[in-house]
Amino acid sequence: MKQALAIATLSALPFAALAQSEGEFTLPELPYAADALEPVIDAETMELHHGRHHQSYVDNLNEAIGDGEAPENLSLDELVAAAGTFTDKVRNNAGGHWNHSFFWETMAAPDETGEMSAELAEAIDTVFGSEDEFKAAFEEAGADRFGSGWVWLIVNDQDQLQITTTPNQDNPLMDVAETAGTPLLGNDVWEHAYYLNYNNRRADYLDAWWDVVNWDIVSERYAAALAD
Repeated sequence: MKQALAIATLSALPFAALAQSEGEFTLPELPYAADALEPVIDAETMELHHGRHHQSYVDNLNEAIGDGEAPENLSLDELVAAAGTFTDKVRNNAGGHWNHSFFWETMAAPDETGEMSAELAEAIDTVFGSEDEFKAAFEEAGADRFGSGWVWLIVNDQDQLQITTTPNQDNPLMDVAETAGTPLLGNDVWEHAYYLNYNNRRADYLDAWWDVVNWDIVSERYAAALAD
């Protein structure tokens, strides 16, 4: 079930580099310029986050597979879905590659973020009371995640919206997830995602982040999740 959710989530989006190229995973290009998300996320943070942190997950995953820690013929979807059966190196770096690829696509320049679909807006109002209450709950969950990790909006196994968090580079599609579901949006609360601009003010980062959420993409993900 969770593996099917992973494949459905990814197949709806242009993750050109999630597949292996000549036996190795590759770093996807950003879907916008490094400075496109300013002032919410500055260019230097984007360059370091994408070009160094994300690249390291790709490199380490390829190294782990080359060392025999996972089969060479598995897709990223399959590695993530069965993360608990592999070594920590595979789990952490497959998760890091998947999560960051998803994260880049979740955002857009402030004037290109689109709007929430009527269906998604109605579901948010039903579950959380209002868009503002949803955002407040999402920010609180992200701020309360101890140490490094992610905060997510998912469609759970009952086809209901739910906010959840995961540690490190885990995500809700993994077989080890405490709360399973299909991610609609996720925010990276590792310090490397925000520290240059916000220092230790994670709450400020979480609040500002809404200005770059790509609601067109999130709405497409919601429609795809309900269609499965």
